[in-house]
Amino acid sequence: MKYMALGNIKANFHLLIEKIENEELLTSFYELLFQKSQAQEGQLWERLTQEEKAELLLADEESKDSNNLLSDEEVRQKHQEWLIK
Repeated sequence: MKYMALGNIKANFHLLIEKIENEELLTSFYELLFQKSQAQEGQLWERLTQEEKAELLLADEESKDSNNLLSDEEVRQKHQEWLIK
């Protein structure tokens, strides 16, 4: 999909909404948009404990060393049983 100017996005979105007659679908879109509009950047990070934050920061740092990384094939083999389900 091409990028549109904000005004065009809003106008097209209004037209799309007007065409939808399915109340359940409209309600789902509304709830999704409402939640997204209320979300603030960093909310998830703020809900983490200090220990969880430290673990994530350590994992990020360790991932920068290619010796710590697994190939896609290694991960697939390790979790093959789970992937089959």
